[in-house]
Amino acid sequence: MNSNHSSLRRHGLVLVAAVLCWLLPVASAAEDGRPPNVVIIFLDDSGWADFSPFGIPAYPTPNVQRLADEGCCFDQFYVPQAVCSASRAALLTGCYPGRTKVFGAHPPKARGLDPKFATMGEVLKARGYATAVFGKWHLGDQPETRPPARGFDESCGLMYSNDMWEFHPENPDYWGKWPLQFWDNGKVTIDRVTKEHQPLLTTWYTEHAVDFIRRHREEPFLLYVPHSMPHVPLFCSERFKGKSGVGLYGDVMMEIDWSVGEILGALRHNGVEERTLVVFTSDNGPWVSYGNHAGRTPFREAKGTGFDGGIRSACIIKYPGHIAPGSRSHRAFCTIDLLPTVAHLAGAALPANPIDGRDVWDLITGKPDATNPQEAYAFCTGGTFEGVISGDGRWKLHVPHAYRTLVTPGNDGAAGKYRQAEIGTALFDMRNDPYETRNVIDSYPEVAARLQALAEAHRREFYAKPD
Repeated sequence: MNSNHSSLRRHGLVLVAAVLCWLLPVASAAEDGRPPNVVIIFLDDSGWADFSPFGIPAYPTPNVQRLADEGCCFDQFYVPQAVCSASRAALLTGCYPGRTKVFGAHPPKARGLDPKFATMGEVLKARGYATAVFGKWHLGDQPETRPPARGFDESCGLMYSNDMWEFHPENPDYWGKWPLQFWDNGKVTIDRVTKEHQPLLTTWYTEHAVDFIRRHREEPFLLYVPHSMPHVPLFCSERFKGKSGVGLYGDVMMEIDWSVGEILGALRHNGVEERTLVVFTSDNGPWVSYGNHAGRTPFREAKGTGFDGGIRSACIIKYPGHIAPGSRSHRAFCTIDLLPTVAHLAGAALPANPIDGRDVWDLITGKPDATNPQEAYAFCTGGTFEGVISGDGRWKLHVPHAYRTLVTPGNDGAAGKYRQAEIGTALFDMRNDPYETRNVIDSYPEVAARLQALAEAHRREFYAKPD
């Protein structure tokens, strides 16, 4: 039997195991002194307004809405770079791209994240957690940078973006040099991912996640689910094809919503819902070049820029008994803060290497007198530093830089056209102008001077060329 058929059969067995978990007795949800479980659902290129309650999509997303009803929606949650690999490295290491030098989206055969930077998997594994990642890795596909070497006991998925394959709409000859492979626990189980396999990715990741929860309900665990979707090319399983009634993008989002429901249901049924922290967000904003195959954001620009359409992601966090259900927060924080915050909750030691994130648990739980321990958050695109956001989220300073802006969107999987634009030094009041339309630098010179000093300090530390 070839590897593709073997893998399809094995995934079928995982589904059987996932179904059987509903028939087994569940563990007690009583407090027993063990540290909390951590579940991070990380979408790829999802728009800020793609789910209720952040937007009003033309398709239903009841499971994400339920997660919001049971947790808190964070309206000003940031990533430090709105591109795949850089965003993932920041989440897992608590470090800025300027520190790790993980910029942009790494191609096949890239080394990726330097092992000298500890991941959340390594931090929590040292604390006794069972750890797993099911989904898109995109932090290096060499032996020392694959998930098994980076603190994850179990793993499956793609090593990079699902468009880095022979069917790429713009550069098929280049990307076709390397077969898109499906990996499982450090081994290739599908030698060449095809259009037969892509519709099953969301289902496979979900099945593995549900099965992992069942098998590790008696011990603390970290479950990281970085979905391949809704990054183009878009695919969904047969059960969701045409279900939204508004096109393929809506179908894909409904399947992701289903996945969220399956994971939440597994936590509940296995008796660990009350002691599990759940984080739901995206690596960056939508890839608007793809038109009707892209998500929506109300903010300026989109993926691949430092404007809020790129670096502001919808975020929901749930932790029963600690975060008020149905709440909403306008306090700003960033993916780099998640590692130190999770380490604090788990009672785990921080990495030996320097990190840039801070423990923001008081902000997340809505403590009335809490202030952000970060003076500012830096953002960049590729290796270009672009500015800072004040720790309270009110002010955003752009230093002069070029950026791409959409001219003509594509349609049905074809990319549109961008042009290059430039922005000079600009200060935006994000409280009164979240769409970055009015430069108020002349009205607030003291604010601008403070942020310019912080921006220059960050630039010198991470981007200045050595003498």
